[in-house]
Amino acid sequence: MLIPHPLLGLRDAQEFTYLGDARLIERPTSGDEAELADYVFQRDNPAGLHRELWFHEQGDRSWLVVTRNTLTHEILGAELARDVSLARKEGTA
Repeated sequence: MLIPHPLLGLRDAQEFTYLGDARLIERPTSGDEAELADYVFQRDNPAGLHRELWFHEQGDRSWLVVTRNTLTHEILGAELARDVSLARKEGTA
């Protein structure tokens, strides 16, 4: 499986570590225990399109948000996680 790294081009998935649902970059800041417990323990397991966090461990050590079809493993795109996070804070995502 090839991941289209936004800065380095197509890279083999073996260079990356899969970290789970991309919503992990939206860590709660309210201090509410129930909200933090949901953040830590509740995960979706969708069939179809899913946004995931991948870490380029054997490369530039960047974090990516990869959009992947979990049924076919087709990768539809990848963005730097910092850009996704900034866009959410600015309200453009």
